[in-house]
Amino acid sequence: MGDIWWKAHPQDLHRLVDRVSSVYVERSHLDRDENAVVVINKRETVRIPAAMVAVMLLGPGTRVTHGAMRLLADSGTAVCWVGEQGVRMYAAGLGPSRGAGLLHRQAWLVTRPKERLGVARAMYGMRFPGEDVSTATMQQLRGREGARFRKLYQEHSRRTGVRWDGRVYKAGEAFAAGDDLNRLLSASNAALYGICHAVITGLGASPGLGFVHTGSAISFVLDIADLYKAEYTVPLAFDLMAKGLTDERDARVGLRDQIAETKLLSRIVTDVKGLLNPPGTDFDTPETSELWDERLGTVSAGVNYASTAADFADAVLGDEHIAVIGPELDDETGRRRSE
Repeated sequence: MGDIWWKAHPQDLHRLVDRVSSVYVERSHLDRDENAVVVINKRETVRIPAAMVAVMLLGPGTRVTHGAMRLLADSGTAVCWVGEQGVRMYAAGLGPSRGAGLLHRQAWLVTRPKERLGVARAMYGMRFPGEDVSTATMQQLRGREGARFRKLYQEHSRRTGVRWDGRVYKAGEAFAAGDDLNRLLSASNAALYGICHAVITGLGASPGLGFVHTGSAISFVLDIADLYKAEYTVPLAFDLMAKGLTDERDARVGLRDQIAETKLLSRIVTDVKGLLNPPGTDFDTPETSELWDERLGTVSAGVNYASTAADFADAVLGDEHIAVIGPELDDETGRRRSE
């Protein structure tokens, strides 16, 4: 039997809310088998129904065939080429089957002052749990955020015994100014921007349409990353400095490990969708007819459910972020490959 050429119709696409948020692949080969992407490495083979994945993150040591890329594009799955565990994003692509509903919603919100202020307040509210920010102005919110970070730096300085002389940063040259601690902060923040960028792009939102930040091609990336700096990059930089680890790679690898341990990818997906979407509404894909299901209530119509691989379904049940990582690879000099 010859190749089966399949192109997704909007009715064939799973809604974004029904998909696995992301699949991260490292040190593996991606190929196509009918309507599934097959991930192969020396340890295992995993068959993934393409239409069930929101974003495929391709990490170091990954090779992908043209057939696999075409299937992912036709399935409306975003593909991002990233560093280890997504801490840097180098390139991304989206197929024509992906809807623009989330992007339209974001544009609608950001171009209306009242709605834009509402989203900005929601972002600050996530940083001040239990506090009422519903009537605060942007100037008041910026002031409270500045005070919060000054206190945060001082607390981590006392905790680790690392001296803190203030944040020094030169726009456009993240590592050209400041002491070792400032450089670690800049390096870990840059890594955090990468993973936020990958998720935002994968969801089909715009990296450039920010609500707090504006004027940059990654304004929304900066908005989202700011939600996690107090929890991730600030304590990480102080901890590394206390251990005498001052290289940029130390910050990148440290954040990578935290991301894997805490499943930050899933959290970013939830937060972005929660900020842009009203409760219970999915703007990413067009409305389609549905089929009744005695367990789930309804499922999408126009889908060949026999194509769902049992091994993948068992592996991802209840998960939001899946990682398929092959065994260590050595280059010609016998050293481990890095990003």
